[in-house]
Amino acid sequence: MPWESIKLNSGYSIPSIGFGTWTLGNGQGPVDQVEQALENGYNHIDTAQSYRNEGETGVALKESGLSRSDVFVTTKYSGTNGLDIPTSIKNSVNSLGVSYVDLYLVHSPRLAVPDIPTCWAQMEKVKEDGLAKSIGISNFGVKDMEILIASAKVKPAVNQILLHPYVYQQQKPILDYAAKNGIVIEAYSALIPITKSPGGPLDKPLNDLAAKFGATPEQVLLAWTKAKGAVVVTTSSKKTRLQGYLAAGDIDLSSEDIAAIDAAGALGEKKAKAMVMMKRVAVGAIACAAVFSACNFFGISMM
Repeated sequence: MPWESIKLNSGYSIPSIGFGTWTLGNGQGPVDQVEQALENGYNHIDTAQSYRNEGETGVALKESGLSRSDVFVTTKYSGTNGLDIPTSIKNSVNSLGVSYVDLYLVHSPRLAVPDIPTCWAQMEKVKEDGLAKSIGISNFGVKDMEILIASAKVKPAVNQILLHPYVYQQQKPILDYAAKNGIVIEAYSALIPITKSPGGPLDKPLNDLAAKFGATPEQVLLAWTKAKGAVVVTTSSKKTRLQGYLAAGDIDLSSEDIAAIDAAGALGEKKAKAMVMMKRVAVGAIACAAVFSACNFFGISMM
């Protein structure tokens, strides 16, 4: 299945589909689900300090019997419990039961305290100390990346962001800037148009293409994400869905197919913005009505 690895600017390679532990919680559940993902061919596991299941991920890695080099492990600095980066990375590798992670990310630019250059210098030290083979960022906008790169000795290897057709136009400047600077994009929540926003403009092209390829709409969405050059981070508790996501790597969308999805996504994004604006106007109208009512009650003239 052609989910090929992608070469990073650090010289290492990242598997282009990963299993994420964001929504798994803790306890035996995530242990079982990570083990299931590993058993079904996922060799890239994505977790984070704030997910609070690094320990469970570590148990699954150990119980899998796979050698350390067989699995690409990503975790993130989330600022949990107010801990700093040097302390957090040591806690993370200990929880995961490994001596290093393949990729360590700053989970959000808001965690860059006191500022992005200082934060990134600490990340560079993590790489220098051998605790992470590659370092990167998550949820960074173009301005955030510009600040970072201006002072960086080591460029971020990846930027993990929200990416699906309904936010593609909004996120495209990030994709373009990353491409110009050799930064790989990782996409999370790629299936939101189906799981959280069904009934929108994307339904028709996704269903049409699913019929064309003998696939599911979910598989078509993942193929679209892959076609944009992004690494996919996804999850499911169901074995059949995990296998289906891997099979999506075989779908070769044409430029026309991708354009159809892009157009429907842009329409959905436009409608979503209009809805937000209408809600703001409605809230404003209600507030004004309340003010006028109060003024009338107290006999205050608005003229």
